[in-house]
Amino acid sequence: MENNKEKFSPEESLKVIQTMIDRTKTSVADKSFYFLLWGWLVFIAALLQFFLKTVVRTEAHPAAWNIMFIGIIVSILHGVKEKDQRVRTFLDEGLQNIWICIGIAQTLVVFIFIRNGDWEHCYTIFILLYSIGCFLTGRMLKFAPLVWGGVSCWGLAVLTTYVNTDTNMLLMAAAVLISYIIPGYLLRSAHKRQLLKQSN
Repeated sequence: MENNKEKFSPEESLKVIQTMIDRTKTSVADKSFYFLLWGWLVFIAALLQFFLKTVVRTEAHPAAWNIMFIGIIVSILHGVKEKDQRVRTFLDEGLQNIWICIGIAQTLVVFIFIRNGDWEHCYTIFILLYSIGCFLTGRMLKFAPLVWGGVSCWGLAVLTTYVNTDTNMLLMAAAVLISYIIPGYLLRSAHKRQLLKQSN
């Protein structure tokens, strides 16, 4: 029987891999909605908590984080509305698994700190979780802003151990600005340029 298996040259193999990366980058750019949604929600919640605690001086300042429920509802509605049936790659699956793991870890962190009642170090842990997701996503997509956003979060996580809890709220806002919001807009912009190039 004649062997019909195609043999790829190293150049062709690299081209196939790059095509998969570009396709995944496009799908993630389509999902920049989620980066921006959660980035802005955390940014607003952190600043709101800082304002309520340091300016208003209310003990109810943790209530600022209740706006996260908006993110859950909007994400579900947006996901149901999308229902796109695009071909999924190994990179798509890998990225999805990374963010599922991080989402579960964040939920467990909230549960653990609620049980223990010690919120002093929660900001450090959340910033580290942000760094992992953004760094790995950036490396897999070869998208430098996400990588550097993740690296910056490492530095911010260390910095949280040198300052008080109030300042940590501001560092949390800075972390999502650097790792979620700015890279999210850059990813969306890159996606639009790519679509424009394809249409020409």
